[in-house]
Amino acid sequence: MPQETLTLRIGHSPDPDDAFMFYALAREVESTGGFAVEHVMEDIESLNVRAESAELEVTAVSAASYPKIADKYFVMRTGASMGRGYGPILVARNPMTPAEMEGKTVAVPGLQTTANLLLSIYSPPVKRVVVDFDKIPDAVLNGDADVGLLIHEGQLTYGEYGLHKILDYGNVWAADTDGLPLPLGLDLVRRDLGRELAVRFSTTLRNSIAQALKNEDAALDYALEYGRGIDRETGRKFVKMYVNEDTLDMGEPGLAALRHLWTRAQEKGLLDKVPDVDLV
Repeated sequence: MPQETLTLRIGHSPDPDDAFMFYALAREVESTGGFAVEHVMEDIESLNVRAESAELEVTAVSAASYPKIADKYFVMRTGASMGRGYGPILVARNPMTPAEMEGKTVAVPGLQTTANLLLSIYSPPVKRVVVDFDKIPDAVLNGDADVGLLIHEGQLTYGEYGLHKILDYGNVWAADTDGLPLPLGLDLVRRDLGRELAVRFSTTLRNSIAQALKNEDAALDYALEYGRGIDRETGRKFVKMYVNEDTLDMGEPGLAALRHLWTRAQEKGLLDKVPDVDLV
């Protein structure tokens, strides 16, 4: 009797960089490794919440949210979003120093996002209001927030809104860590599926990413279906920021970066314990 094909529901953001990574699987350019694949596209904060109940077999999450679900998911060595010298940025309607943010209202893309954790670690106390990540520039322009914490392509397009950059956490992180990559997002596989399957899918995802990097223009065509109107070269620049050698395999630099992020959070009283990570 033929063995039933296992369906893996893969949670990832509807953004150009994630779409680029999964292009080869979505377009069946690369083998799915014997799995049936179902793409579940939601914003990262929604995926963080879903991961708490281990609903999806494979999912992207914020690096900041992993400690609370470490008992439920393996971290794949591939698929991570890491910035080198760039990361989430703070913007405002008028020029402002980081110190002047104290007590102001900041629009954040989710309380479990790595961007929000960086705000807690490296910036003065502020008031927070949660806003969908793609609506944050408008929230700042409309006066619903004094400052916006931007992720995804907003890091490149904020100037089109006439907004002023206050701080780039990628720069802050690079100075604090002597150049470690900034771990923003991780791709996970549920532990109850077993380590062997987790390793197999991690290899499948790595092959998909390698295929996209090899066929950049075709993968970019697919990725820009999720680009929310950005032009092709902006999309290309954004994808290349977060799909790179660290994405293929975070390796020891990625592990060191994760430990540093969680240790910083622990020092601030934001995390009880730094989890052990055994990459698959």
